[in-house]
Amino acid sequence: MITTALTPALVHGAAELERTPRGLRPHRLPAWVRTRFPDPQLLMMEAQPSGVRLRLRTTARTVTLVSHPTRLVYRGADRPRGAVDLVVDGEPVASEPLDGGDVIETDLGTGSTELRPGPACTTTFTGLREGDKLVEVWLPHNESVELVELRTDAPVAPAEPAGPVWVHHGSSISHGSNATSPTRIWPAVAARLGGADLRNLGFGGSALVDPFLARTIRDLPADLISVKLGINVVNLDGMRLRTFVPAVHGFLDTIRDGHPTTPLVLASPIFAGIHEDTPGPGAVDPDSLGTDQVRFVATGRPEEVQQGKLTLRVVRDALAAVVAGRDDPNLHYLDGTTLYGADDAAEHPLPDGLHPDTATHRIIGERFAAYAFAGTGPFADGVRAGA
Repeated sequence: MITTALTPALVHGAAELERTPRGLRPHRLPAWVRTRFPDPQLLMMEAQPSGVRLRLRTTARTVTLVSHPTRLVYRGADRPRGAVDLVVDGEPVASEPLDGGDVIETDLGTGSTELRPGPACTTTFTGLREGDKLVEVWLPHNESVELVELRTDAPVAPAEPAGPVWVHHGSSISHGSNATSPTRIWPAVAARLGGADLRNLGFGGSALVDPFLARTIRDLPADLISVKLGINVVNLDGMRLRTFVPAVHGFLDTIRDGHPTTPLVLASPIFAGIHEDTPGPGAVDPDSLGTDQVRFVATGRPEEVQQGKLTLRVVRDALAAVVAGRDDPNLHYLDGTTLYGADDAAEHPLPDGLHPDTATHRIIGERFAAYAFAGTGPFADGVRAGA
């Protein structure tokens, strides 16, 4: 087997690679953000490499990645392991769950955490087709990893990205929560169908209209941009309507400083019954701890909307008005309930009240691709230009 040094040229979709004693840790946010605002939740989410993959050309028929995962678990709540996916010439062909690694266990009742060290994980894919091919190894979307070693039975070379660069920012749903593997999260599904090169800036619990995220998007190369806002602002109870609307305008203004005419989709939240008419903050339902499925609940009161509190319905109306009030022909509003609405909730309920399962991620990804990339969609011209 040939051991190839892991270098930035092989890793795609990350902002930076941090050198650690074990290897390389991908980060999805640049160091200046992590230093300026070292919020533990944000740091944990940005280090989970959703959308990050090794991209290479090779004739190898066996590919092995050694990594050291770190995962977050909640005491009394079972969370599935992350996975590493193999994509060959654009088609997902295999998925292997992680094992080993470090565990950070959090007690949701007290907030205390405990670190339990573990061994490295070796993921091997065999039986790849003969001949030269484009191989992508997608890293787990829901566990951070340190990349230790890449081994193959034939030489590898970095592969340049293809297709228009699509930068997407959103919440835990865009991050991929409840999907079983990294190529099954809805942005990855949509990017594959649309022929786009995904840069995923979905961060669990952290789509909060933060100025540093707008600056990050502003400074990235991007042919297509989408921003999905609302659910985290509601379930954190982080803003009132008076502050939310100008914050969104400022967020868009900053993006436009770097991308004045780039197609930009502003998407509102998908349907989530607990917050449609009830403000946050959201919380874990204590009665669900220790059961097969932890669930979330809204703890606000509907009448608080009169005081400026946000619900998902209020947010959708506000975002639609933001887009209508801006003189920007390349800015498009997407109602999130067209991706997943009340009727879908009856047929494909959100298992925990907030996050879609893998099958529903696929539905959302397919619908976004049909809206954005096909026909006269806002991203269609960008895809044709990239092709």
